[in-house]
Amino acid sequence: MPLALPFIEKQFPTTISLKSVGGPQRRTQIVTLVSGHEQRNSRWADSRRKYNAAIGMRSIADLHQVIDFFEQCRGRLYGFRWKDHVDFKSGIAGHPIAATDQVIGLGDGVNTSFQLSKTYGQNENKYVRNITKPVAQTVIIAVDGVAQTQGVDYLIDHTTGLLTFEQNAIPPDGLEVTAGFEFDVPVRFDVDQIEVSLDAFEAGQISDVSIVEIK
Repeated sequence: MPLALPFIEKQFPTTISLKSVGGPQRRTQIVTLVSGHEQRNSRWADSRRKYNAAIGMRSIADLHQVIDFFEQCRGRLYGFRWKDHVDFKSGIAGHPIAATDQVIGLGDGVNTSFQLSKTYGQNENKYVRNITKPVAQTVIIAVDGVAQTQGVDYLIDHTTGLLTFEQNAIPPDGLEVTAGFEFDVPVRFDVDQIEVSLDAFEAGQISDVSIVEIK
């Protein structure tokens, strides 16, 4: 079992993350043969998201917020929550969350624990992403389409995304367990120094403030 790393259950200022740039990154190894044909291999099983918070800083007040957050996190030491404004819901963008958005498992009459997840694509090419930082008060659960009650039928750990059913509400064999939720990305700063010249800042030239997803 991996060691628990220092983490602050606090969301980076959303007014800045909204204007930042970034998204999922993959690592693909491509070898071009003498014949001109390619061999491609994915070196990462999962994607990893990376952002640049510097692009989202538009004022001195924004700069002070980032420095404050940076100091709280001791640079790269502590992780924190980041809202990816492009991808932060279980369902389709612009639609309300529904308890049937994502299938997260099948009941067997015994298992009580299910990990929140989000599936991208379909069939053999689908990618299942574990969701470990759901947003409090947004998670809704259903079994075979029937809504469940938090605190009565199940509990949700908002720091890990682990769903646990009570003994009297264990999903029966073969029934789908589905979930709807908002979520944050667990990230950390990918720099140990923030370099900003006020003259350059006011001219729109901002240093790199890289943010990288924690795996």
